Amino acid sequence: MSRPAPSPIYTLRGAGGPLNSLHFSCHSEGTPLLFSGSGKGAIHIWNLNSRRAEKVIEGHSGSSVMWVSALQSKDNLISQGRDMQVCLWDLSEGRSELVDTVWTGSVGFCQCSVLETSPKNYLLAFPGQQTEEIRVMELPSKAPVCSLLPEEKLGMVMCIKLWQPDSGPGPLLLAGYEDGSLLLWDVTQRSSLSRVKAHPEPVMCLTFDPRRLRGISGSSEKELSSWMLDEQSNFQLRDCVTLVNPGVSQLCVREDGKLLASAGWDHRVRVFGWKRLRPLAVLQYHTDMVLSAAFSDHQDPRRRLLAAGSKDQRISLWSIYSDGADGV
Repeated sequence: MSRPAPSPIYTLRGAGGPLNSLHFSCHSEGTPLLFSGSGKGAIHIWNLNSRRAEKVIEGHSGSSVMWVSALQSKDNLISQGRDMQVCLWDLSEGRSELVDTVWTGSVGFCQCSVLETSPKNYLLAFPGQQTEEIRVMELPSKAPVCSLLPEEKLGMVMCIKLWQPDSGPGPLLLAGYEDGSLLLWDVTQRSSLSRVKAHPEPVMCLTFDPRRLRGISGSSEKELSSWMLDEQSNFQLRDCVTLVNPGVSQLCVREDGKLLASAGWDHRVRVFGWKRLRPLAVLQYHTDMVLSAAFSDHQDPRRRLLAAGSKDQRISLWSIYSDGADGV
C-alpha cells in the first residue's frame, strides 16, 4: 500500500455487546443517525453530532439483534432478533413504540432484506422455518407474497438481498446457501432464474449493485467471488479477490458505486475500489472480529462515513473520501 493506513475519526462505545448490524440515516434535513443492533438484545440510536446514544431500545427480550434497517425515514425502524421476531418500530416525535411483529421461525443467522415498492409499502424477505426456505411478505399489511424453496439440496439459506431491476419484471432476490451456491429468484413468478457455485464453503455474505448488475460474495475462505448478471439473468463469475486472512462477515458497496468494504474475521476492515477491486486501505483498530460495516448515505461526499462494528463492542467511524475514485 502506498498510502498510510488511516485512523478512525472517532469511536462509539457502550453498546454492551457484539455489533451485528449497522445502518445509517443521514438525511440533510435532520440529525445524522446511526442505528446498531447488538448481541445483547439492544438497539442503539447514535447521534453522530453528539457522538452519543440518543436512545436505547430493548426490543427482542434480550436475544441478539441480528439486523436493523430504517424504513424510508429515520422515524420508522425494523429489527430482527434471534428470538425469531422481526419488529417494526415507530420512532416519530421521540417515541420508540413497537408497531407490529413478524414471527420467522428461523433458527439460523440469515439477515432479512427489505425493499421499498411504493411510498410506505415494502417487501420483507426473511429466512423461513425450513432451513432452505425464504419467505416474502408485504409491509405493513403483512400479506404473504411467496415462499421460495430451491429444488436442489443446497443447505441452509445464509444471506439474502432483495432488489428491483431498472427494466423488466421484478422484484428479484439474490440468495446465498450453505453449499456455496448463489441463486437468483424471481419473486413475482416464485421461480429461480439462475444458479452458480461461487464458493466451496457456505456463503456468509453478499452485496449487489443493481445499477451495474454486479455483485460480490464472501465465505469463511480467503476468496471473495465477484459476479455479474447478464441480459438473460444468468450468473457470470468474474475475478476473485484473495484476502490475507480468511473469513468475511459482511460486504457493502458505497451508494455512489466507487468503494467496497469488507468486515473481516481478522479484526480488519478492507476497502477496495469497486470498479476494479483494487485494494485501497486496510483499516486496523478493532481487537476482535469485525461483524458489520456500513457506508453513510450523506449527500455531501466529504461527509460520507464508513462505520464498522466489532465483537469487541465498539463502533469505529472512518472518513473515506476519495476524490478521484472513478478509476479504482
